Amino acid sequence: MTQPETLFPFLITFIISASIGASILWLTQKIKLKHFKQLATALIQKAEEECKHKKNNADLSIRQLQIEQQRELEQRWHNERRKIQHEEDRLKQREDKIENRMSLVEKKLSDIEKREAVLVVHKTDLDQEKKLLTEHQTKLLHQLEQTAGLSATEAKLQLLAQINHEVKQDAANLIRRTMKEAKEESEHEASRIIALTINRLAVPCVSEVTINTVSIPNEEMKGRIIGREGRNIRALESATGITFIIDETPGAIVLSGFDPIRMQIAKMTIADLVQDGRIHPTRIEEAVDKAKQNILKLIKKHGEDAALRSGCVNLHPDLINLLGKLKFRYSYGQNILDHSLEVAHLMGMMAAELGLDSRLAKRIGLLHDVGKAVSHEVEGTHALIGQDLALKCGESKEVANGIGCHHGEIEATTVEGSLCSAADAISATRQGARCEHVEEYVKRLKKLEDLACEFPGVEKAYAMQAGREVRVVVLPDQINDDGVITLARDLTKRIESDLNYPGKIKVTVIREKRIVEYAM
Repeated sequence: MTQPETLFPFLITFIISASIGASILWLTQKIKLKHFKQLATALIQKAEEECKHKKNNADLSIRQLQIEQQRELEQRWHNERRKIQHEEDRLKQREDKIENRMSLVEKKLSDIEKREAVLVVHKTDLDQEKKLLTEHQTKLLHQLEQTAGLSATEAKLQLLAQINHEVKQDAANLIRRTMKEAKEESEHEASRIIALTINRLAVPCVSEVTINTVSIPNEEMKGRIIGREGRNIRALESATGITFIIDETPGAIVLSGFDPIRMQIAKMTIADLVQDGRIHPTRIEEAVDKAKQNILKLIKKHGEDAALRSGCVNLHPDLINLLGKLKFRYSYGQNILDHSLEVAHLMGMMAAELGLDSRLAKRIGLLHDVGKAVSHEVEGTHALIGQDLALKCGESKEVANGIGCHHGEIEATTVEGSLCSAADAISATRQGARCEHVEEYVKRLKKLEDLACEFPGVEKAYAMQAGREVRVVVLPDQINDDGVITLARDLTKRIESDLNYPGKIKVTVIREKRIVEYAM
């Protein structure tokens, strides 16, 4: 068989198969097209139904919105109507109030007019009464002039002269007080410096007192100190110059003497003898000699210590010994060496505040009371004696002048020297520095109270604040309010004329009347 003959059946089969596939594809497409048409029709119908439904819903929403808007407009209308009604009511109330006030004003105007009419009548009556009083006063004045034998002008001149005299006295007192206050104000800076210096200086405020009692371990020691037939106590008194008083006081011996250094020697001697236990005239002489040597060393030590603490270098040995002796001397209970150191520190601080030579000021302050260390055999005041001693020991004229002028006996040549008296007064008068007798203090207050009680009508008088104020209680039945002023003025003048006092005294007069009743 040849090849064309073999391909022909395959070709026929392919054509038949293609025809069948094309037919099947055509049928499939036709079926699909029909299905698509049905589906499109269904979709169109569904869309039309949805559009119709949405249209119905939109119409319903529009109708509801219209109803809500209508309700809202009605509500607004009602609110506006209510506000308008409220404003109308408020305006009506204000109109009513204004009408009431207008009626009250009209009523008050009518009352005022009536009162004016009454006042016019009263004014007329008062003018007539005033005219009558003027005529009556003229008659009385004429009668008074005839009775007194003086004219009104002369009486006025006498009264004015008397008032002028009193006013001049008051003016003089006022001028004096004003000048005193002005002086105090002018010293304000000095007071500030002094106050600052006092605050910066911290020292103990306890007064020292000399103690002349020596303790002993037992009563047997008293007999040993007295010795056989009193030979030991006689030897002690002869060697020390101090009187030994041995009485029944338990455990103590009393020493009596005027020289503080001898007193210290006697104390040291008796302490050495009691500690050693051997007491006889020879041992007593040895103990006294030893105590004298020790006291000289102690005096030198105190003097050097004071010079070192105050910063005063190159002092003469004699001045150092004199300073050391001041450790055993007291003035009104105040130790003089401690007082001198305090004055030195005060003067140094005040000089520094004023821009002066603080070293010179400290030197003057430390040596200002050195004249108190010498015995009574040297004549003169301690300030002048100290001045002479300073010059003999090679101190400068400025230091010697500051020592001599601190009590006003000579005139100060330097500002540092003039500060010495102020620092000395501050140290001596600070609280607790020196002792004051209670009797003198009470006497001063009692004198002020007695002076106030001498005035008639005074019930009680109290002196207060250490005599810087007096409070007077008067009897209200005898002294009226005007009399209180007169009493205060008279008491002030009486105090100024009869009493001597520093600063001011405040006078307070109290008048009080109490009425007490009890309801049963």
